[in-house]
Amino acid sequence: MANEMDSHGKEIKAQFRPRARLLIQLGDQLIKNESIALVELVKNAYDADATIVDILMFQPDIPDQATIIIEDDGYGMTVDTVQNVWLEPGSDFKSQKIKNLEVSPRYHRLPIGEKGIGRFGAHKLGNVIEMTTRSAGSREVYVRIDWTDFNNHKYLEQVPIKIFERENPEDFPGDKTGTRIVIRRLRKQWDKAMAREVKRAITALASPFDEIDTFRPSFSIIDKPGWFQGLLKWEDIREYALFRFKVDMEGSSITSFDYQFTPWPTMPKISPRKINDGDPLIETFLKIHDEDQKDAYVTLSDYRIGKITFEGYIFDLDAFVLKLGVSDKKGFRDYMRTNGGVKVFRDGLRVYDYGEPENDWLGLDYRRFQQPAKAVSNNLILGVVHIDRKDSMDLEEKTNREGFVDNDAYQAFKKAILHALGLVETLRADDKKALKEIYGPTAKSEPVASLLAETRKYVEKNVSKPTVRRRILEYLDKIEADYTLVNNNLLKAAGAGLSLSVVVHEAEKIINEVEKVLKSEGTTERALHLVQHLSSLIDGYAEIVRRSAQTSENIVEIIDQSLFNTEYRLISHKIEVVKEYKNYKGTVQIKVARNLLIGTLLNLIDNSIYWLQQQTVKAEEIKQSFEKKIYLGLSEDDLYLHLILADNGTGFLIPTGNITEPFVSAKPGGMGLGLHIAGEIMASQGGKLLFPSPEDLDIPPDFKNGAIIQLTFKK
Repeated sequence: MANEMDSHGKEIKAQFRPRARLLIQLGDQLIKNESIALVELVKNAYDADATIVDILMFQPDIPDQATIIIEDDGYGMTVDTVQNVWLEPGSDFKSQKIKNLEVSPRYHRLPIGEKGIGRFGAHKLGNVIEMTTRSAGSREVYVRIDWTDFNNHKYLEQVPIKIFERENPEDFPGDKTGTRIVIRRLRKQWDKAMAREVKRAITALASPFDEIDTFRPSFSIIDKPGWFQGLLKWEDIREYALFRFKVDMEGSSITSFDYQFTPWPTMPKISPRKINDGDPLIETFLKIHDEDQKDAYVTLSDYRIGKITFEGYIFDLDAFVLKLGVSDKKGFRDYMRTNGGVKVFRDGLRVYDYGEPENDWLGLDYRRFQQPAKAVSNNLILGVVHIDRKDSMDLEEKTNREGFVDNDAYQAFKKAILHALGLVETLRADDKKALKEIYGPTAKSEPVASLLAETRKYVEKNVSKPTVRRRILEYLDKIEADYTLVNNNLLKAAGAGLSLSVVVHEAEKIINEVEKVLKSEGTTERALHLVQHLSSLIDGYAEIVRRSAQTSENIVEIIDQSLFNTEYRLISHKIEVVKEYKNYKGTVQIKVARNLLIGTLLNLIDNSIYWLQQQTVKAEEIKQSFEKKIYLGLSEDDLYLHLILADNGTGFLIPTGNITEPFVSAKPGGMGLGLHIAGEIMASQGGKLLFPSPEDLDIPPDFKNGAIIQLTFKK
């Protein structure tokens, strides 16, 4: 009887032959952006027992001439390690160290990396990589790789890699050890915003709560000293926190709990408060509750997770709070928007991409939507979770560096954190209520909110039956949330009404222009052109009141339409439009409701026209010449497309943190709804209305002191 192999025919031995371009594809797919690319290289330095990692960059805005240098003082590599580990993608060198709990010789660190892909970070950044490394008692080793060579060979094994050993070390003379990586011919042109984002990422790599004194990476751009000016630091921000907490969890319980309410010196009417795990309320929350299952609990010891320490600062961005002590309200809000959230640190080093703006891994923003009076959103918290590397083996990092694998251990990990946060939110709600009662808006400024607060206060004081009191308070919370939703939707509907006034204004100007032409010249081609323009104008405004379903749209065409709708007003006011967006070569298709976006742009342009005129009046009073300008530009990053609209007018006279609130306006007689509606429309489209600092943008100097608005869309 023939064996099973014979029954299939003649056996032919084969093997996988990876294509040379596979490494290029892996680098693009596994490393999401430049920030993570550099972070991966810094993590390699940490694993090598480095104390110093200096990242230097030169000429970042000229890719062919730009250079990035990453140098550490770790224990370096021998030629054997370079050949059999560094040049072996997917090497299990570090994972075996983790499995055997083999720590580094000097600082006893377990490796943070384990997948053997961190070196692809260098490829993500540039096409040419030169690495020099030296370990104690060994020769200096030099390797140069040009990634473009991989496109010239069919199979990976055919790509020549040359390694040189130097008798006389050039970068690490004497007893020095370490690794130096030089990256040239960058794959992307860097701008100020990208550089600032990388700076934030490198700064945030080590936990601010548990500083590793023996490891502090730095990032500098030698020939662009102004690019990092104005970046707020953690030390500047934490003083604004009103609520602080620290929770330890292990097994199935909270083992240690500390909460503090710390009013500012400008809040003398309210007292600080401290709560710890000896408090009767805390004792009822000590068991870690499973929020997905009623009467169920989470046992962390069922998995290799180890002790969890969750600590953080919670802030308040309400206008009545900020006015009591925050001078740079815009900078503060911007910092919280960019850096807010809960980050995860293992052995004091960051696990990406938890805590990044696009990763709401705990669902905090959704919880805030569900419980607006209690829950904390990402932009209100700076929190960190600390875990130990050797005790958390069941929390396995994904290959693409986007967090942990979603297994049972990870779910238990999340539920424990949310349980602790829920307890903190409960305590914070009481203190926030007291704060609002003393310093908050009056019944005159917020009648409905004030009435609800008074009703809630009465119920809590006079309804004695707990179940009835709880149900009434739940309904009051729902009423407040529904009122906010209805109020916001009505304001959205007002957008068409606001735009209608612009239509009438535009139409009157064009009709007057037609009348002048006909009186002076008779029936002319110019008059016909004006009438045709008026027809197109009305068609353009009609877009605003048609259905607002999201479709794939060309943003350049939308900007063109918006400028067409305001063309004669801009000409009448002698305003020059700098159309930088016409030079944009990147992504132009976005999914958006065309009519709503046009309406938003019309409102913003209308604001610019008004404030440019006010600046003209100011200039005339001091007998200075002034040329009115509006700037429109486009830029993008990996996730978002940004539309920048700026003018060289008076700038914002009201803090940008308050200017999107309804009925807040610096215009005499203004309704104060334009920017509020613009913000609501952007939110309804999954986008954002932002007020960036000029230092974060590459815009002409003429616009540095004017109003700058950024509309951000998901790509």
